[in-house]
Amino acid sequence: MKLKVKKLNPKAILPKKATEGASGHDLFACIDDGSITLDRDGDPQLVPTGIAIEIPSGFDAQIRPRSGLSLKGVGVTFGTIDSDYRGELKVALINLGTEHFRVTRGMRIAQLVFARVESVTFRRAAELGATSRGEGGFGSTGH
Repeated sequence: MKLKVKKLNPKAILPKKATEGASGHDLFACIDDGSITLDRDGDPQLVPTGIAIEIPSGFDAQIRPRSGLSLKGVGVTFGTIDSDYRGELKVALINLGTEHFRVTRGMRIAQLVFARVESVTFRRAAELGATSRGEGGFGSTGH
């Protein structure tokens, strides 16, 4: 699949895979002032990427964390980008660590993963089919 990508900022870096087998494309911070500091307060901050993409109908893109940043206590709030969105991609980063964390221009901050989206129609039903699990959830399987 070939995607159109538009640079909204001349300093933006286009998404790219770190390795051939990677499922995600790295997203890069594009901060005009050079950096953003994530405080230890746990409040997410939107970090711009300086790009917009055109996702084909029938797909979405998911913004996911990078394991390298997760080890440093920096998380990404999972985000979904719909096929009809044409605005700038921004990543909600959250600092769960014990130290302030500085995000600098050009830093790899998240991964972009694409998935097919099935169109469904909901049909009201009085009963649902039985399973061995039933209504058990939130740890009901023992793990």
